[in-house]
Amino acid sequence: MGSRLTEEQAALAAAVRDFAKRECADQDRQAGAARTPHDAVIYRKLADLGWLGVCLPEEYGGAGGGLADACVFLEEITYGLVPAGGFVTTVITARAFARFASAKQRREVLGGAVRGRVLSIAMSEPAAGSDVGALRCRAERRPDGDWSVEGQKTWISNAHLADSMLLVARTGPEKHRGLTMFHVPMDTPGVEVRGIETMGGREVNDVFLTGVRLPADAVVGAVGEGWPQLMAGLNDERLFLAANMLGLARRAFDDAVSYLREREQFGRPIGSFQALRHRVADLATEIECARLLVREVAADCDAEPERLFPREASMAKLKATETAKRVALECMQMMGGYGYATEYGMERHLRAAVVSTVYGGTSEIQRDIIGKSYGL
Repeated sequence: MGSRLTEEQAALAAAVRDFAKRECADQDRQAGAARTPHDAVIYRKLADLGWLGVCLPEEYGGAGGGLADACVFLEEITYGLVPAGGFVTTVITARAFARFASAKQRREVLGGAVRGRVLSIAMSEPAAGSDVGALRCRAERRPDGDWSVEGQKTWISNAHLADSMLLVARTGPEKHRGLTMFHVPMDTPGVEVRGIETMGGREVNDVFLTGVRLPADAVVGAVGEGWPQLMAGLNDERLFLAANMLGLARRAFDDAVSYLREREQFGRPIGSFQALRHRVADLATEIECARLLVREVAADCDAEPERLFPREASMAKLKATETAKRVALECMQMMGGYGYATEYGMERHLRAAVVSTVYGGTSEIQRDIIGKSYGL
C-alpha cells in the first residue's frame, strides 16, 4: 500500500471531512482560544457513526481496522477542528487493553471506548517524565489479594474527561521489571484529579492516589510486565500523535494560504510576493514529507503487527511534530498581527503545536532513539 490510501481509507477521510463541515462549522468560526477541545455531544455523534472504534476489535464493537486507518481518522478530525480531544488518549489506552487485558476488562473498557467513553493513561510523575522507569507510585498486594496504591501522577492528558485510566505503578524493586499496569475507574475512592492550567487551557492534570484500593483482577496483563507491555504500544502512541500533528500542520497551512490569497497590500494579494510564495512552497513540501512518512510507517506496522518499529515510529513522531510547530509559527509570521490575534485560529494552532514536541516523548528523546538505532 505504501503511502497511498486504500479505497476504504479514502472514503473514511471524505466522510470525516463532510462531518466536520456539517457539524463543526461553529468551531471554524470561533476564536482560537475559545475552541472547545472536547465536546461530549460531538464525540457521541462520532461514536454513533462507529468511528471511535476504527482500530479496535470487531468483537467489542470496533471496526477491526489497523493503525493506518486510525491515523487517517485522526488526521482528518484534527484538520476539520472536530472537538474530539479525548480520542488520542482513548485509542492509545484501548489498544493496550486489547493486547493485554482479561476478557472481562476488554468487554468493559473496549466496549465503553467504542460507545464514547474517554480513557486516559497515567505514566508520568513529578520525578519521572522521560525516564518512565523511575516512577515511584506504588501498588502493594494486600493479604486478601487486593492492591493498595499510593502516589502521584502528573501531566495526565484527559484524566478530567476519563471514565477510567490505565495506571502504571511500581510493584517491585527492579527499575523496569518492577512495573505493573492497572485498570482504575476514575470514581474509585482515593483518586483525585486536579487540573493544570497550560497555554492550551485545561488539557492535563495531576492525579493523586491516596489509600486507593483495587481488586486483584484490576491488573492488566501480568504483574511485573508493565514495561514490556508499554514498549509494545510505542508504535501506536507515536504514530497517533504524528497523525494528529499532521492534521494540525495541514490546517494551519491551509488557513494561512487562504489569508495570503485575500489580504492585499501595495495593490495586490500578499501571497503574490515571491518571499511568501517561496515560504509556502517550503512548508508544503515539509508537510508532504511528513504525510508520506506517517502513512508509510503505519502501513509497515499493519503489515507486521507483532514487530516494533522504534526507529521508524520515532522518525514519524519527530518529523510530524517538528513540522507542525514550524508550520504554525511561520504561518503566524506570514499573517502578521492577524496571526497573533485570538480572533483568528492561528495562535491556537501554534499553542497546540508547540507542546506536541514535548508530550509522548520529547523530540530530544526521539532523536536519541533514532541515533542509538544506528549503533551510536
